[in-house]
Order: sequence, then C-alpha cells, then structure tokens
Amino acid sequence: MSIAQQEQAGINPRNPHGLGDPNDTTLRKVEREVLIPKIMRDRARDEFCTKEVADFEECCKASSIFMVATCRKQNSALRDCLTRWYQNEAFKEECKAIYLQERADYRSTGIPKKNRVEKM
Repeated sequence: MSIAQQEQAGINPRNPHGLGDPNDTTLRKVEREVLIPKIMRDRARDEFCTKEVADFEECCKASSIFMVATCRKQNSALRDCLTRWYQNEAFKEECKAIYLQERADYRSTGIPKKNRVEKM
C-alpha cells in the first residue's frame, strides 16, 4: 500500500497506532520537567550514587526514629552526589535520548515499556 493509499484509508504512516509520530523529537512540558528528570534521578541513584545510597540506607536502618538528626552527613553526601549528576548537561542529554527512544518504541509498536519483552 502506498502512502497515498494509506492516507485515503485513514491510516497515517507517520502515526501507525494513533500515538504520535515515532520520529518526533519535540518535548512537552511534562516530559521536560517530570519524565526526563525521573529517568535522571533513577539512573543517578542506581548507577552512580550507589555507595551514598547504601550508606544513607544503612544509617537510617540503624537510627530508626532519630535518623533525621543522626544521618545528616550521609543525607548531604547523597544529595551532593545526586545534584552533581542533575547538573551534568551530558548526562541530561543522555537521559533525554533514552526517553526519546522509549517514546519512539512505544509510538511505533503501541506496546508500553513495562509490557514489552525483549527477546534474547
């Protein structure tokens, strides 16, 4: 089926599942201010600040009720590590590229990331 035939049939080849153009790289406000920072936060916590996270968790478990007062040093170390990654422009662009790829995959397949199974 040619593009003209698809358009006549009501199928937009650039929007195969009615979810938007998979190749579109423009970002909405919620994507810029919420979704991409969420990816940044998760990646920074899981990949780059693991030692600080573990130290803070250990302190909180040991201190229970008094963690607010006793874990200030670990909390500030964790905050400093996360802030350093949030302010890194290369890291921000990397996370933006990850988000755009996930969104393009969703828009082209119609299957959300959590339901997608990667074949090995």
